[in-house]
Amino acid sequence: MNALPDAEGKDKWLTDGFTDSLAKISSLRSDRNVIFYGSAFLQKQAVPQENLIITREDINGFMGTINGFDRSKGLTLILHTPGGVTNAAESIVSYLRQMYSSFEVIIPAYAMSAGTMISLASDEIVIAKHGQLGPIDPQMQFTAGRSHSARAVVEQFQTAQAAIVANPILAHAWAPVNSVLGPSLLQEAQDALDYSEQIVGDWLARYMFKQDSDPQGKGLAVARHFNDASKHKSHGKRIGFEEAVGQGLKISLLEDDSELQEAVLTAYHRMTIASEQTPLTKFIWGSHGSRWIKQWAGQQV
Repeated sequence: MNALPDAEGKDKWLTDGFTDSLAKISSLRSDRNVIFYGSAFLQKQAVPQENLIITREDINGFMGTINGFDRSKGLTLILHTPGGVTNAAESIVSYLRQMYSSFEVIIPAYAMSAGTMISLASDEIVIAKHGQLGPIDPQMQFTAGRSHSARAVVEQFQTAQAAIVANPILAHAWAPVNSVLGPSLLQEAQDALDYSEQIVGDWLARYMFKQDSDPQGKGLAVARHFNDASKHKSHGKRIGFEEAVGQGLKISLLEDDSELQEAVLTAYHRMTIASEQTPLTKFIWGSHGSRWIKQWAGQQV
C-alpha cells in the first residue's frame, strides 16, 4: 500500500509528510514504535458506519502495519475514532498486548466508545486539552437504522417492573413496549453491560493500575464509572482530562510537551486533509511508513 489515491504530488506531500510526522513522534517518545489509527468520521458522515468505526477487519491492518517494527521499543498508539464493535476492540487490545509490553495512547481529538476501551487498556494516556474519551456502555441494534443503549434497555424493564408491581393495571400500558423489545433482550443487554465493564476493569487492573494497592477494586470502579449510562446520559458525552484525572487514570496533557504537541497535531491535520480530499475513510499508519488504508467503496489501497 504505497500511496493515497489522489493526484500526483499531493500523494507525496501527504504520505511522506505523514510518515515524517510519526517518525518525529517516535524520536520524541524514546524511539518507540508509533501507529496512528485514524477515521474520517467527522468529514464523511454520510459514509456507511462500517467504513468508519472499529471493526474486526482492523486487526489485519494492525498486523500488517506492525510487521517490521522492533517490538522491544514499546508502542505509542495515536487514536482518532468514534468507537465501534466491542469484540473488535477486545481483539485489538489482545493483539497489541501480545506484541508490546509497553503501550501508551495519544488522543489528539476523539477516542470514543470502543476507542475509549482501547485507551483504558494502555499503560498511560496523553490527551489534548480539547480531546475527549467517552462512555463505554454498549449500544445494541434491534430496530432498523437505530442503536439503543444497553443500559436504557435494562432500566426500561426495571421501570416497567416497578410500575406494574405498584399498580398491576399498568401492565396493559407497558405490554406493547415490552413486546417490541422481545423476551431475551433484557438478558442480552445486561450481559453486554457486564461484559464491557468486566474486560475494561481487568485491563485497568493488569496494566494502568498494576502498581496500585488494590488494582482489581480500582479497575472495576473506574470501568463502572465509564459504563454508567445513567450518570452520563448520552453515549456521546465528553469525558475530558479533568474527569479522567478525577477517576485516577494515568493521564497527562499533550500541551505539557510543546514539541510533541506540534508533531501530533501536524499528523492529525494531515489526516483531516486526506479525509477531506481523498476517498480515505480509515487508516492504520506506522512510523516506518507501512500503512493499511480503507476507502469509501470498501476498497483498500
